[in-house]
Amino acid sequence: MSVLIKICGLKTAPALDAALDAGADLVGFVFFAPSPRHIDCEAACALGARVAGRARKVAVAVDASDALLAAAIAALQPDFLQLHGRETPERVALIRSRFGLPVVKALPVSGRSDLACAHVFAQVADRVMLDARAPPEATRPGGHGLAFDWRLLENLALGVPFLLSGGLNAGNVAQALAITRAPAVDVSSGVERASGEKDAGKIREFICAARAAAAAAARERAPSHEERAKAVSR
Repeated sequence: MSVLIKICGLKTAPALDAALDAGADLVGFVFFAPSPRHIDCEAACALGARVAGRARKVAVAVDASDALLAAAIAALQPDFLQLHGRETPERVALIRSRFGLPVVKALPVSGRSDLACAHVFAQVADRVMLDARAPPEATRPGGHGLAFDWRLLENLALGVPFLLSGGLNAGNVAQALAITRAPAVDVSSGVERASGEKDAGKIREFICAARAAAAAAARERAPSHEERAKAVSR
């Protein structure tokens, strides 16, 4: 089992460097002013250049206008757009067509009924992110460091890859992967020392834990020497 790892909400060079040096596959940058992880286009341009092809860049937006998306794309030159608001399937399809970039649609999950929505968006998005539903009092979307019942995703088949998000950290990512077999994981607050402030040590620990869990799962599913021998003899 291999797993893609996304470190999201990066806004400083040291945090970005920590993610890149630790081997993150995707790095996310938030273009949403109410978020403590928001960056402006000038900062995005500088950080985007710093990535230098070492990971894929993700521009994260929430119910953004075409003008904001165009500005973010011009600044960051992302590989993916991540839509984290209340975008409809029609809006997702339009953005994907208009900007010519793969789209990740983030969806809140609190119960099994939410997965029906995931199947709908899987028809118009390239990937789906399954995140914990924000608390009722929250002023912005996202899991807010909370996890949902990962057992809801057992044997999930959407037709497109999904990312698991919400409440993940170095201490629980192995369990999350064992239950969901998610092809990708996304973390933001789980690698922070305070809201919006990434911790280099926590980034390294998370990536190491996710890689170790994926490697262990691959070993468990690999055929034994005896099984390989039997297969050859048939």
